[in-house]
Amino acid sequence: MDTMRDRLAPVVSRLLDEDPRVAVVLAEIGRDAFTEAWHRHPDRVVNVGIREQLLVGAAAGMALTGLRPVVHTFASFLVERPFEQVKLDLGHQDVGAVLVSAAASFDWPAGGYTHMSPGDVALLDTLDGWTVHVPGHPDEAETLLRHAVAAGDDKVYVRLSVQANRDALPIDGEHFRTVREGRSGVVVAVGPMLDAVLAAVEGLDVMVLYATTVRPFDAAALRRATETAGTDVVLVEPYLAGTSTAAANDALADVPHRVLGLGVGRRELRRYGRVEEHAAAHGLDARSLRERIGGFMAGEGGGGS
Repeated sequence: MDTMRDRLAPVVSRLLDEDPRVAVVLAEIGRDAFTEAWHRHPDRVVNVGIREQLLVGAAAGMALTGLRPVVHTFASFLVERPFEQVKLDLGHQDVGAVLVSAAASFDWPAGGYTHMSPGDVALLDTLDGWTVHVPGHPDEAETLLRHAVAAGDDKVYVRLSVQANRDALPIDGEHFRTVREGRSGVVVAVGPMLDAVLAAVEGLDVMVLYATTVRPFDAAALRRATETAGTDVVLVEPYLAGTSTAAANDALADVPHRVLGLGVGRRELRRYGRVEEHAAAHGLDARSLRERIGGFMAGEGGGGS
C-alpha cells in the first residue's frame, strides 16, 4: 500500500492543473515529486532551498496576492523551526495556507530527534483559527488534502504519517465518526491510532469515536457519545499525550467527568530503533493501550503520559 505522503504530489499536481489559485512551496524536501508539476507551472511551484522560515514567509506572501499555497516539509521543519513565521506571517497577517507535514512524531527514527515532532499539534494550539487534519489512511489523506485546499483562505494543517490503519473510512473533514458502540466509556482514536485502539478494546463495553479532524474539536460528538456511554473519556492521539484533554474537558465542563490523554510521552527516546518500537515504548501499541484503557475504565489511574 502506498503511504499518505505518496498521495501528496499526485493530488496537489492535479489541483495545480485545475485551479489557478493553487501554488506549492517547498524547501528541498519533496521537490523531486513535483518536477513534472514545476515544468507545467514554473510560476506556481517554488523551491526556496533549505530555508524553512522563508518557506512560510514566501507562502504568506503568495496568500496576500490571492493564491492558495500548499506548503510541505517534515513536521519539525514546518511547524517548530519557523513557528514565528507561522504565528506572524500567516496568523498576524490573517492569511491562509495549507501546511502539509511528513515524518509525524517518530516516522523516521534513524533521522533522530531533529526529524521528530510530537509537539506540533500542541504548538499550533497556541494560535487562533487553525484547522488540523490527521488522516489515518492514504485515501483519507487524499480526501483531506482536497478539503484543505478548497477551504477558502483558511489556515489548515494536514499531518501525514507512515503509520496507517488497514482500511479507510468515509470522512467529511469536520466531524468525529462513531465506529463502535458501547455503554461504559468513550475512547476517541485519532487518525492512525484507530486499528490499535479497536484491537485494544476488544471485549470491552466502550464506544469508539474516530477523529481525523481534531481542530476544531468536535465537542458535540463527544457530548452525544457520553450521553449513552458515560463520561469516562480516553483520548488516544499519535502526538504529544494530553494535547486534546483541555478540549475534551471544555466539551464536558457542565457534567462530572474523567479524561485520560494517551499519546507520545515527553521523554525523548535516544535509542531510535523502528517505528513499532517507538509506539510500544510510548504505550501506543494494542497491548499497552488495553492495559491503560481497561485500567482507567475500571476506575484506576490509567497511567497517562
